[in-house]
Amino acid sequence: MDFLEHHAKTLLAAAGIAIPEARLADSPEQAAAAVDEFGAAMIKAQVAAGKRGKAGAILPADDPQAAGAVAERILGMTVAGHPVETLLIERRARIKCEYYAAVINDSASRGPLVMFSNAGGIDIEALAARDPQAIRCRQVDIRAGFNASDGLALLDGIALDGDRDQLAETLARLYRVYRDHDAELVEVNPLALTEGGELVALDCKFTLDDSAIKRQAELAAQGVTPRLSELEMRGRAQGLNYIELDGDVGVLANGAGLTMTTMDVIVHHGGHPANFLEIGGDAYTQATPALELVLANPRVRSLVVNFCGSFARTDVMTGGVIDAWETLRPTLPVFFSIRGTGREAAVAQLERRLGMQPRDSMDEAVAAAVNAAARQP
Repeated sequence: MDFLEHHAKTLLAAAGIAIPEARLADSPEQAAAAVDEFGAAMIKAQVAAGKRGKAGAILPADDPQAAGAVAERILGMTVAGHPVETLLIERRARIKCEYYAAVINDSASRGPLVMFSNAGGIDIEALAARDPQAIRCRQVDIRAGFNASDGLALLDGIALDGDRDQLAETLARLYRVYRDHDAELVEVNPLALTEGGELVALDCKFTLDDSAIKRQAELAAQGVTPRLSELEMRGRAQGLNYIELDGDVGVLANGAGLTMTTMDVIVHHGGHPANFLEIGGDAYTQATPALELVLANPRVRSLVVNFCGSFARTDVMTGGVIDAWETLRPTLPVFFSIRGTGREAAVAQLERRLGMQPRDSMDEAVAAAVNAAARQP
């Protein structure tokens, strides 16, 4: 679950990380009044989308008149599909230099990763691609945590203009925000050193781990409800956990973990998954609406069906998909991978009713689906 910038910054402030003086506004008049109160400001669209600056949704204003004009320009814009309805009017900082700081979930170490760069304020993905050494990283053992001493170790050898101890303590506080609020991501870019020597978070991205929403109910109430596509809304109405993606290889698998693994293998083979959609042991009742949903995406050019049975029987799940296939009669290429309980019966059904053989492994099925999608017009 994502959060708007001003909500994310309240978490930083509560942890003792400085943020600029700011006011919310939903009209040009309110924006002008805020600038009249505290002077030159940055006017920032409050939407759950990145690269707002490149979209022209973050602009400076030196006086109330300019603030009103800028606010009128930004309000009503659409940024990455999100309409701008609220603005953050933020006192402009006198910046000496800018840093990048973040704590993220690291899939490689299966734990938190603290990141820092003395080249903040720019597109961090582009920086990482251009110069990976420009970003320092430190894996965190959640049993030990991350304190100011760890921050100093991370900063060792980096050229810094500011107080090293102050920066190390800020990194430790950022980690506490991540830990205490069950975050997937807490990112500050830029973390600015002002001419007065203060470290100030000029922007913040905060993403809550969806699995912690019930535990963080009060915090989650401030989160941004995801904008669902037409197919995602249709899936939700049918009780299906469907997420539409921009690829061309459709996915049907049982269980969230196997579905995610299938998607990762698609990417590994140079393809792009078209969806996340898990169906489990009740596939015999869900298979038809699930398959219909996947096929309704016009980008889908091939399909991989990946079943692994332990408690759920693969012959039951496969039978449900075969029923759906015979009902809908799609013409796109499909590739099966079947492992686990009931496999022999599942394979027999597939051969008898559809004249198909499953691939010997998930990797083979996925590779075939990626290649087939690439060959489709």
